[in-house]
Amino acid sequence: MTHDPTPSARTDLREPRAVAVERFHGFELSEFQRRAITAIRSGANVLVGAPTGAGKTLVAEYAIEDAVRLGRRAIYTAPIKALSNQKYRDFKAAGIDVGLLTGDVTLDPRAQVLVMTTEILRNAIFEGSRELDDVEYTIFDEIHFLDDPERGAVWEESLIFAPPSMRFICLSATVPNIAELGAWIGEIRERELVVVESDRRPVPLTHWIWQPGRGLITFATLDKTRRAVQERKHKTRERYVEPDLDGLFDELVARGDLPILCFAFSRKDCERLARRNGGRDLLTAEEHQKMQRLQDELVGLFQLERSDLDRPHFALARRGLGFHHAGMLPIEKELVERMFTSSLIKMLFTTETFAVGINMPARTVVFNSLKKYDGVGVDWLRTREYLQMAGRAGRQGIDKEGLVVSTILPRDLVDAPLARLSEGRAEPVVSRFGLAYSSLLHLVSRLSRDRVAEAWEKSFHRYQLRDQSPKRQDKDRKRAQRSVDARLAFLDSLGYLDGDQLTPRGATARAINGYEVQLTELAWNGLLENLPPQALVMIFVAQVYEDRRPRGGTFVPHRLFGTLRRDVDRLLLALASREATFGITEALKTPDWGLTGAALAWCDGRSFEEIAELVEASPGDICRTFRMALQLLRQLRHAIDPEWDLAEQLARAMALLNRDEVDARAQLELG
Repeated sequence: MTHDPTPSARTDLREPRAVAVERFHGFELSEFQRRAITAIRSGANVLVGAPTGAGKTLVAEYAIEDAVRLGRRAIYTAPIKALSNQKYRDFKAAGIDVGLLTGDVTLDPRAQVLVMTTEILRNAIFEGSRELDDVEYTIFDEIHFLDDPERGAVWEESLIFAPPSMRFICLSATVPNIAELGAWIGEIRERELVVVESDRRPVPLTHWIWQPGRGLITFATLDKTRRAVQERKHKTRERYVEPDLDGLFDELVARGDLPILCFAFSRKDCERLARRNGGRDLLTAEEHQKMQRLQDELVGLFQLERSDLDRPHFALARRGLGFHHAGMLPIEKELVERMFTSSLIKMLFTTETFAVGINMPARTVVFNSLKKYDGVGVDWLRTREYLQMAGRAGRQGIDKEGLVVSTILPRDLVDAPLARLSEGRAEPVVSRFGLAYSSLLHLVSRLSRDRVAEAWEKSFHRYQLRDQSPKRQDKDRKRAQRSVDARLAFLDSLGYLDGDQLTPRGATARAINGYEVQLTELAWNGLLENLPPQALVMIFVAQVYEDRRPRGGTFVPHRLFGTLRRDVDRLLLALASREATFGITEALKTPDWGLTGAALAWCDGRSFEEIAELVEASPGDICRTFRMALQLLRQLRHAIDPEWDLAEQLARAMALLNRDEVDARAQLELG
């Protein structure tokens, strides 16, 4: 890797660094923004922790413009593709030479500023890509996502193995152990890191409780209300009653506390609440005209039919209402987002993903409930989750305060952790470090197998154990070594490694991000050979899809490639069993064939409306699964020898899958 010149060698290209920056993009900088920019100008890495809506993005924009002044490049990583797409559009609108790499879409990969998912960056780092040589800054937006159980390790691997020349601008919501996180990053990187923390919101929040029959309750009177509820509990047994929010919305509308973001933790609740309030008309006569013009413009922009104006997301929006969740098609979500940012949707019912990074604040945030299903059971929200969503209340420059209203049933009022949620500190960031098989293959080929354990030693996980006893640390070190050894032994048994060298089979697995072992074994064992492209689509969709409904998967008739499905199941179940013999407890995912009918119908040219009738999965889930399957088809095609006949069949399968709603690039370009 060629390192860039030192900062001191390039100071002639920069503005005078001794002069403090007080304003940027016409805004007078807050104290934390000034401190962060001063640290950037001094040549340091920077970790910024500040509440949602405080203006962390302005720090990133300064770094990007600094890179452009130098004639070098900047990378902006985001945890979700929706945020990546939004940043790409924002930078494009600002006249910046920007590209986008998300797995779904590749646009202008040699642009001066690249917006990408963290997985794409991690892969480029592991591959030793020369495309990173001239990168001055990498911005890690929402870096507290490194404690995401499924994807957090990607952040750690990127931070540990990025080239020394790359400077970091890390942005985070307020977390209590930000100093610890900063100290770890400062230790694994060669440059000094400056931590800049602020707990001040530009728009303060006020927190209220709503109870049906009692109305809005201030926290000051909460203890009295709790005592009354507890006394009544001793005398009567209350039955569960679905909360009636009509009175709450009546009051908020009457007070003028619009727009409202109402967070509900199920897709059905989002749609139910939107339709229940569909009798309201929240727009003025002038706003009705603006909405009609906007919808006409969107129909043309996204090449829709006039009949699409009758769909629920358009019809509700003409009354100032909407809903937004992952079960919707991507284009539907984007249409709702655009109508909301135009300030013409006054009441939006949405799931929590709307709160991640996307800059769409409101006057008021309402929680339909403070409990949600966490994958195991129903429990109270984590403080960080609550603060991230509540932080969408209050529009800077418009509102003097943001209003946060939580709906709590009487039976839950006594136990609700209201003080923790509204006044407490968010949970600390913890490491989720764990090397995927493709990561191990990269590290063996880059370092040697004897040095793979060094990655664990540099991890945030190891850093967080420093205050533990030597005995505990030694126990953890041995556990990590056993985990690495078991995974390497499994890869050895598959013939992926020859000492410190990767075999052709291992090189294939290294180039795939997710399901790398399953797809490599399917390809190298010949099960993908001589298959029609429809069958390849079916297999890749099944590898990604997971029906989470408690009553189990969808029945698939044997006539739909039944023999092939049985052969694939047999191979991958044997692979999972082999993995278990090495003491590896995180079992490889096996196929779920529930979308087979939908996938084959899509390959036959059927519309999304038609295939949605074949399965119980939502259109959004189907589209997301198809896009992920498309990514895997693309990765395997790039991973194998192009002379292999399979490469041509994979390309045909990709062409069948990548059309209409599944074609993410076409949608982005339309928008």
